[in-house]
Amino acid sequence: MQWIMLIFAFVIIIHLITGKTAVNKLVSLNVLSGVVLAFLVLHGVQLGRTIYLDIALVYDIFGFLGFLAISHLLNKSITGGKNG
Repeated sequence: MQWIMLIFAFVIIIHLITGKTAVNKLVSLNVLSGVVLAFLVLHGVQLGRTIYLDIALVYDIFGFLGFLAISHLLNKSITGGKNG
């Protein structure tokens, strides 16, 4: 399953590089964050170490906050700062 996650990550990175719009790239980055989170959880379960699960949780929180910040800045640039 970890190999499948690595293949998914590779395909998403290609889509991230070749994405046409900023929204396309933002969604690709968010999906890549989810794949990395799943990989960390799978790896932690395979090794039986809970530290990977803790790292995955913190990674997910920061990934979500980063997604919100980037989407807020993207919204401001698209609307010209009219929507708060």
